[in-house]
Amino acid sequence: MTMAENRGSRSTRRTASTARPATSRTRPRTSTGWFPKAGEDPIIPTCKRIARAAALLALGAAWSVPAQAYDSRNALADYARARVADASGEIAVAARGYAAALAEAPFDEALAARAYRRAVAAGDRTLALQAARSLDGANALPPDGRFLFLIEALEDGDWAEARRVVDRIEEEQLFESLVPVLRAWIAYGANDGDPIAILDAGRDGGTPAAYSAEHRALLLIAQRQFEEGTAAISGLASLGPARFLRARLSAASRLARSRQRDEALALLPGNSRAEIAARALIQRGRTVPGAADSAADGIAEVFIRLAAEVNRRDVSALALTLARFATFLAPDNSSGWFVTSAILDNAGQDAAALAALDHVDERDPFFADVQDMRVQLLAETEDAAAALALAQERAEENGANAADWQRLGEQLALMDRYGEAADAYGRALALAGGEDAPWTAWILYGGALLDGGQWEDARPALERAVELAPDSAVALNYLGYALLERREDLGRAEELIRRAAELDPGSASIIDSLGWVHYVQGNIDEAIPMLESAARGEPAEPTINEHLGDAYWTVGRRRDARFAWQAALVSAEDEAAERIREKLDIGLTAETASP
Repeated sequence: MTMAENRGSRSTRRTASTARPATSRTRPRTSTGWFPKAGEDPIIPTCKRIARAAALLALGAAWSVPAQAYDSRNALADYARARVADASGEIAVAARGYAAALAEAPFDEALAARAYRRAVAAGDRTLALQAARSLDGANALPPDGRFLFLIEALEDGDWAEARRVVDRIEEEQLFESLVPVLRAWIAYGANDGDPIAILDAGRDGGTPAAYSAEHRALLLIAQRQFEEGTAAISGLASLGPARFLRARLSAASRLARSRQRDEALALLPGNSRAEIAARALIQRGRTVPGAADSAADGIAEVFIRLAAEVNRRDVSALALTLARFATFLAPDNSSGWFVTSAILDNAGQDAAALAALDHVDERDPFFADVQDMRVQLLAETEDAAAALALAQERAEENGANAADWQRLGEQLALMDRYGEAADAYGRALALAGGEDAPWTAWILYGGALLDGGQWEDARPALERAVELAPDSAVALNYLGYALLERREDLGRAEELIRRAAELDPGSASIIDSLGWVHYVQGNIDEAIPMLESAARGEPAEPTINEHLGDAYWTVGRRRDARFAWQAALVSAEDEAAERIREKLDIGLTAETASP
């Protein structure tokens, strides 16, 4: 699955949705992505509750601890070390420091709040529980802290305590919409009551319909009501690709363990790497990880989806807390580790993000996707050599597939090794079906050839992408702009770009291409409004600003041209930056014109 846009990465590299040949030299990225798309049903009913959670977290983070609060010199030293580590992003060290200080001052609420949040972020459950108990004793436990007590009760099999904790969660209201599904899974774990009836009754209490539907299907499968459960699982497509795949894999795992092999395989008809890997395990009679067949497993799924939804609303501290809770409950659930890693990455916790991925076993169906993310994290942390080495290792393994070679191609392209990248993309294309490979494979292959200066070979590949995806704005614009840059077949270039603009009228990159094709053909009056619109849409894009500057200069608006070129220079690189500097010195000439 290519869901990089859902992952929310800190990287600013442009993807296939905006990339154009030469002006954007990196190839599209791939990653699994567990976060829901913008159109998916939210888990938390209102943004007001998210805002309330954010305010609580901000309050806890803002508390400071005065030196005079401690009588112990050791506590002061521990606290000081923790603050330094905290400021440096070393969350594990910070958590241990706060916990050590808390041992000396167990009734300090502010210190306990810091210790709790950092311990959870670091994945240190013991320290988090110690801090949570201190906060609870002082009636200062944040609402999400109740989940930690719920996790303890579930692990102990103390169903009465689990129900008491859920009652408190309902009383505190922030997470009350989750209560029916929590109670349903507790009833299942305790073998006491009808989980489905409990969940269905909760629909009137504000539980989102899609959320209720997902767990109803999982509970049906867990209770071996396979026919009804399989039908319910198959009806979850509206959850979005990532959650739908996760639900199908969970159900298939449970079915396969119950000797319902054909039914399990029927749930996994696709060609995603996870489905292919899971099918292979089932056909060999091996266990597929990830079945939701315990209360802990089911509630872990609650936390995973909730973390993803909260993270999309930019409440990263709460999102990370919930993701960590999922890993506490179900450490063999790879999606929990993936979400945890993604949130840590977005927060700049590179080492911790990589460490989270270490918990995913190579036999897990999502292992290849996790390795994708590992390569990307290494590349983002500027460890290009390690990223390339891992990608190379994966591609050279027996049974390497198209995705493995694509990953290698991406890393080589990032290092400007376009000839080698084209070779890797060519291997990926062959493994993906050759002439019938997806159009995206042809774009990647053609783009690497283009960037490597092999236009004669690149054009047929890009033409094939358009042939396979005639309604893809990306494919149309990519080929159209490549033709435009080379001033080749301008009529066809305009036709392709105009069609792309009709399909995606909101794309600044495509509007720029359309404006530039008018400029190149001498239609300056038509070009400038389009280029101005594109610049408003992507004010930091160097290519767009350089085009606008060239157009302004051509009609005599010299001052406006220099402003546009200055804007372009801020983020321009290599030859483009040199060309823009020369324009700023001497103006637009045939030699300094934008390609």
